[in-house]
Amino acid sequence: MQEFADLVIINAEVHTMDPSDPGSLTDSVAVRNGLVAALGREDVDAMTGPGTVTVDAAGGAVIPGINDAHLHFVSAAMASYGYVRLDAAAAPDWSAVVKVIESAPVGADGWIRAHGWDEVALGPAVGQLLESRPGTPVVAFDQTGHQLLANHEAMQLAGVTAATADVDGGVVVRGRDGNPTGLFQDGAMELISRALPPVPEETLRPALLRLQEHLHSLGITSLTDPGLGPASAGLMDGAGSTAALGLLGDLAGEDLLTLRINVLMLFAGTGGATAHAVEEGLGSGLADAYSARGIDPRQLRIAGVKVFADGIPRSGTAWMTEPYGKACTHGRLVIQGGTDAERVAELHRILRLIDTAGLQAGIHATGDAATGAAVEAILAAGNRAGGARHYVIHGSFSDSGVLSTMADHGIGYSTNPLIRSEAGDIMRTVLGEERFTRHQPLRSALHAGVQFNLASDAPVTSPDWRRTIVAAVRRGTASTPGDPADPERITGLQALASMTGKAAWQDHAEHFKGSLLPGMAADLCLLSRPWPEDEEIEALLHSGTRLTVAGGRIVHQSTSSDTGSEQFSSSSNRS
Repeated sequence: MQEFADLVIINAEVHTMDPSDPGSLTDSVAVRNGLVAALGREDVDAMTGPGTVTVDAAGGAVIPGINDAHLHFVSAAMASYGYVRLDAAAAPDWSAVVKVIESAPVGADGWIRAHGWDEVALGPAVGQLLESRPGTPVVAFDQTGHQLLANHEAMQLAGVTAATADVDGGVVVRGRDGNPTGLFQDGAMELISRALPPVPEETLRPALLRLQEHLHSLGITSLTDPGLGPASAGLMDGAGSTAALGLLGDLAGEDLLTLRINVLMLFAGTGGATAHAVEEGLGSGLADAYSARGIDPRQLRIAGVKVFADGIPRSGTAWMTEPYGKACTHGRLVIQGGTDAERVAELHRILRLIDTAGLQAGIHATGDAATGAAVEAILAAGNRAGGARHYVIHGSFSDSGVLSTMADHGIGYSTNPLIRSEAGDIMRTVLGEERFTRHQPLRSALHAGVQFNLASDAPVTSPDWRRTIVAAVRRGTASTPGDPADPERITGLQALASMTGKAAWQDHAEHFKGSLLPGMAADLCLLSRPWPEDEEIEALLHSGTRLTVAGGRIVHQSTSSDTGSEQFSSSSNRS
């Protein structure tokens, strides 16, 4: 009996992203039972029957579903749909920020929670909200996830006073009189976040589902949420709690989760990580939270543990081999310990615990010294002959030697070109021109053979992967278009591979997703236009997503005028 396809896409520019033939193109693809069933018009026609849904791509590109390997799904959902918005559109200067806060509704828990302010656009944040909304606690998280502002009432509820001690791996910004100004950086954010009531499910659930819908509209079918669990108060907005981790499991159990999600657990926040905290977390059984419920690991799985090795350059908390910034600091590891040697040794103990547990470590390291220390810790842990696929998040490199070591030992690299683009002007000031030029050495990583991927880090930047691709190809900033001779540029298709197959490698999943080959998962998206040449890569920004398919299921269908007529039909109306 002839087995017909459920869905076929014809007259397309199908980029299979075959790892053995990266430039492979065909014109049609067939989907059956959630898998890619055939490629090429002749084989696809043979699988097209009376009940087959046929889509005429009209020359548009078909690509594997985008896999954002570093997207804070829970935090991004709350930033987009749960908090008062403080982005540039809503509040272009500090006076506008204050006005938004003054008119914001008080939440059911008695707090005002806001998100999105950015010092790059607004200027110094010290004390800006300290006197706002007397009688109502206010907390406002910044765009980077590494700073927050609190008013007097919030600090009072959190018990923060002039006598509050500084935090290991964080900064309580103080005035000349020693009193906190309301600005808390990195590990010090926990002082305020721990006082926040948990986000109620009736707020978080619809926010997650709305963001899922939006991500599908962009063509995203997979992501890694890097940091959910008991130390959530020390990361981003603190919304990624153990309860949020459980809610994702509920959505999967109710067949409402159509994104494929990998989770990194968080047992210590952005400052003061210890082996003891990680050991306790690993012993809690949290790593088995989904498998114990019988959830398909291809849909939702706990992959490993997020570890913060250092902070970020803007805060002076990145660990660099050479001094940087106005304070002329080297920064340091934010791992607990009294000296650099003690902190490095503690990082080694943390990595050994994660590796021994059979889990993957994603290590946040933004300074070159921190990146080197992270790689050394992975090697010392054993890395199970590269099978663990531990990886460095963000990453900065003093030379190509570390990249070669990473390639030789199967250590991954996940980085964020759109952050470099949007914050590049201030990063250039902080790091200096020479170091900034070498920041995110994409082509060097490619040539070294490192398994690297590009990701958004949303809500730090937009989850729109097209903008990430353009940033990787152009390597410009807000004030500069990018140097055509920049040796670290990569091509658009190389960038696409890093957001499909290379991201699937990080997930230990390249055997079932990340390329459009027969037998692979039917995770794909249809763009309204062909894939652009690198010289015109900005045209990608004008290419809408006509159709997104996840596991063979249509999860997004566009009615945008850019897509033209959708031409969904039965086989009898095929062109």
